[in-house]
Amino acid sequence: MASSPKAYSQLLASFPAEHVLLVTFNRPKALNAMTPEMTDELQHILDWFEEKADLWCACTALASIYFHLTPSARRVVVFTGAGRIFCAGADLIAWNKHQQSGESSEQARLTADTYGFGSISRRQSRKPMIAAVNGGAYGGGTEIVLNCDLVVAGQDAKFALPEVKRGVIAAAGGIARVERFVGHQLAAELLLLGKTITAEDARGRFGFVNVVVPAADVVSAAVQLARDLTQNSPEAVQSTKRGLLMAQNLGLEDAYLQHTWVPETTRVFKGDNIKEGLRAFSEKRSPKWGNPAKL
Repeated sequence: MASSPKAYSQLLASFPAEHVLLVTFNRPKALNAMTPEMTDELQHILDWFEEKADLWCACTALASIYFHLTPSARRVVVFTGAGRIFCAGADLIAWNKHQQSGESSEQARLTADTYGFGSISRRQSRKPMIAAVNGGAYGGGTEIVLNCDLVVAGQDAKFALPEVKRGVIAAAGGIARVERFVGHQLAAELLLLGKTITAEDARGRFGFVNVVVPAADVVSAAVQLARDLTQNSPEAVQSTKRGLLMAQNLGLEDAYLQHTWVPETTRVFKGDNIKEGLRAFSEKRSPKWGNPAKL
């Protein structure tokens, strides 16, 4: 079983199942508001996760996400948050001080930021990312959710992109992503009104939540999804994830043709797990997957 690459001050890293990394935001007294230090820690652990062949899935337990309004697996990764909040979004108190000082470098910072809010909202990981959300998911927290592959929400979870209410914008990928996922009018409802929606609405009307469960079961349900993912060939999962990302960014024909020749797909057809999967089917048994070779 893996171990955390180092000690973190604002994150908790654990390994609840084989091949699964669980990342917990750990500033509950500050509503898990995103700080530069937390972002740096997230980038460090997720870059490490990307290179670990025996980690196939990550769960970011977004146990609650709030926009900050007051002072205050290995193959799979699951994200969550300590306490009643996943992440308060951006720290608006710190942002206010930055703006009032006369400094205004936001545009340059945003365009230079490869991975987006919390090093997650624009990250193009080839490995599955799962969000486990309780409480409120607001602002940058919702932008993180929109970039996860699977989302488990507690019955009490709420989601919003309320930036316009504070004179800012959802500039970490949220505007384009929500418009593409839910369509123009529903995206406008979230973005122009800054409307808060329930977990059931996020699953039913808006379609970016997969499963709604009792609040107490959010993390366990997300980890079970991660376990389910690790029952599949890691090469096939990672190639398919790459294909999904390409489908978002390219036309149909280009996505199909280019995906056929990306390194993740070559690894599927040249690796050992394709032989194991086909052999196991012929022998009427469950396959025993190995870790994928490095790209």
